Amino acid sequence: MPYVEPKYFCQKCNHELVFDVKMGFRDTCPHCASDLHVCKNCQLYDPGAHNACRESQTDYTPDKEKANFCGWFKFIEGAREENKEVAKAKAALDALFKKKG
Repeated sequence: MPYVEPKYFCQKCNHELVFDVKMGFRDTCPHCASDLHVCKNCQLYDPGAHNACRESQTDYTPDKEKANFCGWFKFIEGAREENKEVAKAKAALDALFKKKG
């Protein structure tokens, strides 16, 4: 089976990201300028878990969208499923409140 390069997406704007070198702590999205080394871009991010992280040894990070120095960070591959669910919900609300005629 051939190697398939993983795809990464910004949690803020959902644009695909391409890294020429390893991502750093201070890197930002070239599309929306949001921080990339953030909890919401991590494989371990889980809003339902304690401190919103599946790793119990991490330090508490109050803002899940601000850059942090967490050593457990692993960029999530592919688009996060909740983004698709949020998009569906927004589309349903838009359809519900859309003006008639």
